[in-house]
Formats: sequence, C-alpha cells, structure tokens
Amino acid sequence: MTTTAPQATPERLAAARKAVISSSIGAALEWFDIIVYASFAVVIAANFFPEQDGAFGLILTFATFTITYLIRPLGGMVLGSYADRKGRKNALTLTLLLMMVGTLLMAVAPTYAVVGVWGGVVILLSRLIQGFSAGGEFGTATTFLIETAPHKKMFYASWQIAAQGGSMLLASAFGFALNTWLSQEDLYAWGWRIPFFVGLLIGPVGLYIRARLAEPDELTSADRAKSPLGELFRNHAARLLVASAVIGVATISVYLILYMPTFAVTNLDIPADAAFLGGVVAGAITIVGSPLVGRLADRVGPARIMTWAAVAALLLAWPLFQIMVTLRTVTALVLVIALLGLIMAFYFAPLPGLLSNMFPAEVRGTGLSVAYNVGVTVLGGIAPLVLTWLLATTGSLQAPSIYYMVIAVISLVGLFFARTRFGQR
Repeated sequence: MTTTAPQATPERLAAARKAVISSSIGAALEWFDIIVYASFAVVIAANFFPEQDGAFGLILTFATFTITYLIRPLGGMVLGSYADRKGRKNALTLTLLLMMVGTLLMAVAPTYAVVGVWGGVVILLSRLIQGFSAGGEFGTATTFLIETAPHKKMFYASWQIAAQGGSMLLASAFGFALNTWLSQEDLYAWGWRIPFFVGLLIGPVGLYIRARLAEPDELTSADRAKSPLGELFRNHAARLLVASAVIGVATISVYLILYMPTFAVTNLDIPADAAFLGGVVAGAITIVGSPLVGRLADRVGPARIMTWAAVAALLLAWPLFQIMVTLRTVTALVLVIALLGLIMAFYFAPLPGLLSNMFPAEVRGTGLSVAYNVGVTVLGGIAPLVLTWLLATTGSLQAPSIYYMVIAVISLVGLFFARTRFGQR
C-alpha cells in the first residue's frame, strides 16, 4: 500500500522534536545504567562475589550482566506487542517506569559483606527488570520517532544513537572522575553507587514528557493486528532473522568499548581511568557524529553507509588490537577506543531507520523490539562474558579482535539480504 508522506508543517516539526527528546531520555537512562554496570565490573565483582578469584568473580559479574540480555527478547515480545496493540505512548511510559525500578535496586543493593549471597540476588533482580524494560524501549521509541517525523526520518532516528553516546560519555566521565578523585577504599565502599543514583534523576523528567505525547498518525490510521507477535512470526520471520543479523556491528562496537576498562586493568596493566577517558572520547564522537551520519543516510541510504562501516570493522579489528597490546600505553588505548567509536557512529546511526523500514506499521513495534533484542543478546550482550572466558582460557589478547571480525561478517551477510531481498538500498 502506498502512503503519502506527511507535510513538514510547524506542528509536525514540533511533535518530531518532542519525540526526539522523549526517546532520547529513555535511551539515555537505559544505556547509562548498562554502561555504568559494565564499566564498574571489577568493583562490583569485589563487592558481591568476593569469595571467588579475580577471573571467576568477573565471570560471575558478567554472567549476571548477560542474564539481562537473555530476558531482553522476552521484554521485546511483550512490550513491543503492547506498543502495537495499545499505543506507543503507553508502552514508552511503562518501559521508563520499569527502568527506574531496576536502576534503583542496583543503587541500593546490599553487598556480600552485609547480606552474603543475597546481595547477588538483588543485583540479579535489578538486571532482570532492567533487561525486560530495555527489551521494549529501543523498538518502541524508534518506531515512535520514525512515525512522528514528517521527513528526514534517518536524521530523527539517529538521535536515539546520539543519546546512547551521551550516556557513554557521562558514564565514562563518572568512571574517570571517581577513579581519579576517590581513594580505592571509598570507591569500593560507596563511590560506585553514585552514577546509579544520578541516573535515576533522568527518569521523572522522561515520565513527565512521555505522559504528554500524542500517538503518531501512522499508527492511528493503520489496521492494528490482534496478535502482533503471531503476525510477526507467521509472515515476517525472514525479516526478523535478517534484521537481527544486521544489528551485529552496532552492538559489538558498544560492548567492546564498555569492556575496555576491564580489559585494560586485567590484561594490559593500564589504569582504569585511562580506559574511561577513551569512553569519553568515543561518547563525544557518537554524540556529534550520529546526527551527521543520519543526515547522510537520508541522502544516500542507510545500507550503503552501514556496509562500508562493517567492512572497516572487519579490516581494522586485528591491527587496532595489535597496536594496543603491543604498545600498552594510554595513548594507544584511547586511540583504539576512539576509532571503535567512529565505526560505531557510522554503523549505528542509520540502523534505527533501516530497521523501521523493514517492518509494516501494524507489527513495527514488535518487529523492531524482537529483532533488536535478539541481535543485541546474541551478538553483543553476551560479549563481555564471552571475552572474559576467551581471555581466561586461551590467553590470547587478540581474542576480542577475532570475535569482532566474526560479528562483522555476520552483519555483512545480513546487510546483503536486507538490500537484495527487502529493498533496503
């Protein structure tokens, strides 16, 4: 069915700007929580799994982190379907409320020294709630952005990624500041909780804005599926598989950057604050670069830009890690993280728009949510756990680069089918 593009009236442009702010706040809280947890993995392991040796304690910490991602596809199915049936606004409000609960539990979780293994149980509950809510956030917010924007849809959708860059910058800045200004005793005792409490401040603002949103016309005029999830798996399974594969380079770039503080401390004898500084640089690149790449994608198409970024990831992964593990300097580490951030911005910024184009309106919220979270879980969310295990068992410091290259190949295959079979040229 052919639809007429909406007029870019002042009212529609104002609604699009409001959608950008609302969606960005949710993305910022979601990713700030995730990034802080991954960045302070060494500290969290010492506080909640102190009876394990260093490597196994980290594995337990990242296993808890990974469980977050195992439940995300379920959250995507439930909340994405809810968005298609009951509206984007209701789903966006619900996901933000759940995110706030998960972050609060993390901020106040009692440590092993206070309640023993029950501290780990509280963290697990926090991660499960956060993962379930995050499962619906990206798909619903991206769908809302795309359907609200009257034009330049890639540009508007790219602000989802710019918000994630802002979270990366802010979380890394906290890591750098706390590691620099606090003693190790204070950092391990209470300092690591500060970012989680700060993240909670984002929530009430987002709830206020989301409560005043209007549903996009594209959803209100579409025939809503009675069972969006059933419709998705019956008629769009191939789109779902391809979309999940396409997500690879975006998600592995994020989690490789998040893993760098742990990698630097445990394998390169580089201070953690240096790795956090690299995260600040990568976050700044993503904030500035994502909207610019979004504008470019509106002109030349998202698939073309993403393909070149995936090729760059495949070709540069090995030499970048070789430089880092050979030199073992702060400069080399920051440079590698900055280049990973650049690849991430070029690949990730057009991704929301491309995924939105792959699904019809009646199942778009469900399709985006499920595809994104399956891709993130399988190709990115388990990365810290896998990389920690690979480094512990193989002893090869090049293991992260090989893993990155494998994911890049998977994404290139997904992009090939997105372009040739589903018309994303």
